[in-house]
Amino acid sequence: MSVAPTRAVLFRDALSKSLLKRARPEIRDLYNILEVDFHPLSICQKISPILTKIGTDPEMEKYILPLQQVILTRLFQQLSQVYESVDLAFVESLANFPDPYQISRGTIEKFIMNGNKKGDLSIRMDHATGVLKFDKDVFASSKPVHAGSAAGSAESQTGTVQRLQSTPSEIVRSQLSRLANTLYTTCFYIDPSFRQSQVEARDAALARTKAGAEKEHRDTLSRKEIIQKRKEEASELQAKREKEKARQKRLQEQALAEAEERRLAQEQKEREEKRLKDERDRVRKEELKKQIADLKLGANAVEIDVENLNDIDIRAMKLAQLEREKNDIKERLRITGKRIDHLERAFRKEEATKLPEDYAKQRDRDLAAYEQMRKETLREAEAKHKESVELKHRLSRLMPYYEPFRKSLHDRRRDEFEKRQRDAERELEKQINIRKKEYRERKLREKREREEKERALREAEERAAREKEEQERRREQQRAEMARNKEQREKERQEALEIAALQARREEEAMARKQAEKEAARLPSRREPLPMDRTDSRDRPSGPPRLQLASGKPSWRDREARNAAAPPSDSNGPSRATPPSMERADSNSRAGGPPRLALAGQSGKPSWREREAAKASGGTAPPEPAGGAKTDAPPASGESLKPSGAPGSGYLGICVTSRVLKHFKDGRLGFGITKVCNLRS
Repeated sequence: MSVAPTRAVLFRDALSKSLLKRARPEIRDLYNILEVDFHPLSICQKISPILTKIGTDPEMEKYILPLQQVILTRLFQQLSQVYESVDLAFVESLANFPDPYQISRGTIEKFIMNGNKKGDLSIRMDHATGVLKFDKDVFASSKPVHAGSAAGSAESQTGTVQRLQSTPSEIVRSQLSRLANTLYTTCFYIDPSFRQSQVEARDAALARTKAGAEKEHRDTLSRKEIIQKRKEEASELQAKREKEKARQKRLQEQALAEAEERRLAQEQKEREEKRLKDERDRVRKEELKKQIADLKLGANAVEIDVENLNDIDIRAMKLAQLEREKNDIKERLRITGKRIDHLERAFRKEEATKLPEDYAKQRDRDLAAYEQMRKETLREAEAKHKESVELKHRLSRLMPYYEPFRKSLHDRRRDEFEKRQRDAERELEKQINIRKKEYRERKLREKREREEKERALREAEERAAREKEEQERRREQQRAEMARNKEQREKERQEALEIAALQARREEEAMARKQAEKEAARLPSRREPLPMDRTDSRDRPSGPPRLQLASGKPSWRDREARNAAAPPSDSNGPSRATPPSMERADSNSRAGGPPRLALAGQSGKPSWREREAAKASGGTAPPEPAGGAKTDAPPASGESLKPSGAPGSGYLGICVTSRVLKHFKDGRLGFGITKVCNLRS
């Protein structure tokens, strides 16, 4: 439910569902008495039989006490509408319930105090006169002072209680509202313009409603969509919550199961501890019973309650019993000693008169005994002297044999003692030597172990130093190897650059020859071909065969030879050969071919072109650079390349280009080689 149910709402639902018709007759009568009829003087008298009948039902007996509270509330509310003051004895006579359910004056006073505190009642009690006065102050309020305080009250906020007349406080509270209702009704009947204004206001409201119906319809649809989306979101959220709740429930069940296992284990442990404790208590009680039985056997037996052994201190009881026995023994000894003292005093008094006579008799007896003992002593001394003299005469015959035997026995034992002493000294000296030897060996062993440890430590340090040197040497070797590899890659890159330049130049020469052949084909057919003089292999540099150019112009090799044979340049600059004409030469007639690349790291090393030019001019080859570096030589005559026009002439160019590209991909060639590698197909 969205809100807490109230008494009026519950009554309305019960009446709308006709639950009162299906209820018991006594319940219907109880409802009519409490909620319909108004009879303050006979309400308790009419309800008493119903309470008696309800009390016979064990399931409904628990409702009698709340019903009494409701009946008393209804009684005081109805009395407050009829009387201004009533006697408390009169109220007791009215609140007369059957025997098992009677209430006392103290209960009524406590009920009035609680009703005033909750705001259900407004009653003042005069204990001197025993009168109850209903508060008629126009500014008094009988409404509940806090929320929920009217729960269980017979009065509700909706006015379901049957009233005979309103109280002055209620009249004051409703005076302004009644005045407003009266003025509104008067204006409605007296002033026609008031009604007209209401009609106009209603018409204006209808017009505004019609004008805003479409917008409201759209708003309604949009709200419907929003509500639908919110429902979907709510359903998704609800599903997530249910899933999370199920997960939490599983975790909680798991936790509960673990807690139950721990609880069972704890209970088992507690039961075991309780069993051990009971066993110890049983053994202790048996020991206590035995000790109590021992205490009861003594002369000072103590009466002990065997049933309450937990409250008994056996040690204290034993100490008390021993103390009592000790005191009893002391008392008996005192009495016995006193009796003996008295008896001894009496004996001495009696014997004091008989001492002289007894002394004389004792003296005579002592003299007779002395004489007899003296005679026996003399007789025994004479007999003993006689025996000793006889023994002396017998032994005197043995003395010549006894002295040598004693001396020989004494000498033999002395020799044996000295021999044992010497053996013991030798054994002691031997043990001392052994101990000294063991001590020296232990010292030597410790010294060797210490030296071995130091040697092992030195060896470890030397091995670590050697390993470090070895690592340094390997790193140096790796660096040297990397330097050699780098130098080798640089050398290969320079070779690849020269090969690429040579290939580009030969490609251009091949193109020039093809162009010359095409021009020769356009000349008259009867023109004889020009002779192609082949120079001697000794007069020309090694390489492919040289072709005579059709125009009769010198080749690039001739130009290179003239340049090499030209005089050195002056200070103004190098001297250059003046060309025969200012015409632009073709690719076959221009000197130098493709642009020459300066090789890195070989600034002082002559190229193979310079060496070829020197050979062609009849001079010696330029000296090789210092360091024993090898110079690049042109191919031998036996390994000369094919002319560009010959079959298979493009294979070497493709191989060289592929090699250059491979070096370029491997990173061995720089970025500048891309212009050289841009060869024609």
